[in-house]
Amino acid sequence: MLRTAAAIGRIGTESAFEVLARAKALEAAGRSIINLGIGQPDFHTPRHIVEAAIKALRDGHHGYTPASGIPELREAVAADLHKRLGVEVDPDLILAVPGGKVTMFFAVLMFGEAGAEIMYPNPGFPIYESIIEFSGATPVPIPLLEENGFAFSAEDVLSRITPKTRLIILNSPANPTGGVTPISEVDKLVVGLARHPKVAILSDEIYGQMLYDGLAHASLLQYPEIRDQVILLDGWSKTYTMTGWRLGYAVWPKSLIEGATRLAINCHSCVNASAQFAGIAALTGPQEAVRDMVAAFDARRRVVVEDLNAIPGLSCVTPGGAFYAFPNITETGIPAKRMEVELLEQAGVATIAGTSFGRYGEGYLRISYANSIENIREAIGRIGTWLAGQGQA
Repeated sequence: MLRTAAAIGRIGTESAFEVLARAKALEAAGRSIINLGIGQPDFHTPRHIVEAAIKALRDGHHGYTPASGIPELREAVAADLHKRLGVEVDPDLILAVPGGKVTMFFAVLMFGEAGAEIMYPNPGFPIYESIIEFSGATPVPIPLLEENGFAFSAEDVLSRITPKTRLIILNSPANPTGGVTPISEVDKLVVGLARHPKVAILSDEIYGQMLYDGLAHASLLQYPEIRDQVILLDGWSKTYTMTGWRLGYAVWPKSLIEGATRLAINCHSCVNASAQFAGIAALTGPQEAVRDMVAAFDARRRVVVEDLNAIPGLSCVTPGGAFYAFPNITETGIPAKRMEVELLEQAGVATIAGTSFGRYGEGYLRISYANSIENIREAIGRIGTWLAGQGQA
């Protein structure tokens, strides 16, 4: 048997893709499956973005680009951040990457090693914990609690910082909960983080334009007192329904951008050339498609919460952002993983167990409402019927 490095045994996975594969296999076998599992908008990439990529290919943009991204793309990102957040960003501090996970990987590789601690949200995007384990650092979970609307508590986060803390990962609006940390709480957190200038912060803001009920997005880039500590993660996947394009970006502190760029050169050389021109079109072109999509998600969100709360044994707080609901299933007495498996196999509904997002996710399911209202109603009806058959409803 071949002997691999010990780190390979520590790396995890993302269960949503495993559930997607099983759901596709069941569909291929003739089963009716409604997918509320995968975290992918069900809208097409806007046509003007697609046309920009086609034009780039026809214009001969077939070769390597600078590792950090073409200047026009980085300038477009800087202009968009100024327009949306009111912050000035040097385009030279922006690194284009093939998807948001790359920024996570680079940040954790920079700070993760034996003896270091890295804090991350739990329940949270599963790749956070996976990469931390891979790096050799100690993962320190930040529990996100339903009673707080799955928002960060500034006091709790700050209380977990130790002399070994090297990096803190924050995510709002959040996957898998849809939780949004109030600006007042972010303000308190920033005051405390500024007292720890040697601690880096990875702020995952990939859902920053998907908020509801008048909530405003608080970007950590907007706080000058911690600007030199913040790595911003953002991109095109969710906002512009470009998951398959594999295009994201990060804004790095000046002290880290050279290291991040070297990692890019060693890892992937550069981002797909035509995708970068599509990214420019997305940021500089019409934004109606984004607003329409968020409005559609808002309508679906209301249906999801109402229908889930009508099922005995389930309860669901109203998510403030992203396109996920995180219903509480503890009253059913059914473990989250078992419910995920049996809902798919027996009821034909793909969901993701809360435990796929960390140990604090036990007692919850993630429901993605990136599907039509008709399918959502049908799927939640199937869930209710299945629970009734278990003697739960």
